[in-house]
Amino acid sequence: MFENMLRVIIIFCCLIFSKLSNSQTYFPPNNSTIWDTVSHSNFNWCQNKIDSLYSFLDSSNTKSFILLKNGKIVLERYFNGHSDTSNWYWASAGKTITSFLVGIAQEEGYLEITDTTSDYLGNGWTNCNSFQEQKITIWNQLTMTTGLDNNVSFDCTDDTCLLYLSDPGTRWAYHNAPYTLLRPVIENATGQGINLYAYQKLLHPIGMNGLFLYSNYNNIFNSTARSMARFGLLILNKGNWDGNQILSDTNYFNQMLNTSQMLNQSYGYLWWLNGKPSYMLPGSQFIFNGDITLNAPEDLVSALGKNGQIINVVPSQNLVWIRMGEGPDNFLFTHDLNIKIWNYINDLPCGVLSAENYKSQNVKELNKVVDVLGRSVVPKSNVPLFFIYNNGSVEKKIIIE
Repeated sequence: MFENMLRVIIIFCCLIFSKLSNSQTYFPPNNSTIWDTVSHSNFNWCQNKIDSLYSFLDSSNTKSFILLKNGKIVLERYFNGHSDTSNWYWASAGKTITSFLVGIAQEEGYLEITDTTSDYLGNGWTNCNSFQEQKITIWNQLTMTTGLDNNVSFDCTDDTCLLYLSDPGTRWAYHNAPYTLLRPVIENATGQGINLYAYQKLLHPIGMNGLFLYSNYNNIFNSTARSMARFGLLILNKGNWDGNQILSDTNYFNQMLNTSQMLNQSYGYLWWLNGKPSYMLPGSQFIFNGDITLNAPEDLVSALGKNGQIINVVPSQNLVWIRMGEGPDNFLFTHDLNIKIWNYINDLPCGVLSAENYKSQNVKELNKVVDVLGRSVVPKSNVPLFFIYNNGSVEKKIIIE
């Protein structure tokens, strides 16, 4: 009953969001601070509800928030000393840029995603035997299915950290290290550094700024909020920027934003997908039923990074919104913060009963408790556990005696 009512609310909100949309998408000019805006009143959004959204964003350690409709800025707000010229890290949301660059490199003939990773990193890049290592492909790196043990060291890319756990393609596990090694794959395939290749093929053509920087083992992209919004707008328009097709391989683009394997149906090529039958989360082998973002449109695709770095793209609404900032005090997973912000966005139209208001009338009930392997357990102390609630939220807790 609750889920049916929630979907009715979301559909109604979608109709209001799309009512005044037009087929003409605006693209901000490159090398310019000009970006056309459109009044929120055009969409019947209430100022007091926008103020509530901004208040929540401010209280949850947000630095930047931008919402685009048809490419134009409807909402833009900076907090805590941030501005439109401030650079900030994307964390794992930057994985989506790497995925896009892999598609360009394949289109240009530098690689095939079915190639074994050893073709570009050489033999012995893992601690697996040669037979096991040769089975790992670029596609496995893009889909988080390398079979390497993510419990040894999440970020370490040294060969001694990359141990065999299962055959590639048989286990989905969110694992930074194999993803990070896509950087040298691209660099060795193209013969160019990642930042030069990204600048020539992606950033410069759409007016983005930004750099990949190493932080310990991690490869982190940094840019302004408006550059993040530009990338979201590019994805919204299927890799086309104002008539310039940045990624022409439509097969790759479509695969990138659709279920890449059946283990985690809500994961594409380093993108998170809504509207799928089930999903998995980082740090767990548990399969959750339903949408990963229950209160958002079914066609939502998301780039999600640590501490609430978010890009949301909704083709059916011609909508993009982004959030940068510190981690909120009371949200463990970025996907939970994403759900919370969607509550406020769904509430923007005047006179609409939002998903947040409806859900506030319902008591959050605990469905089950699972361990990191997804097994239902009785809560016990001093081990990480996942508490799963009936409203789709998940809390990771360690009970201390």
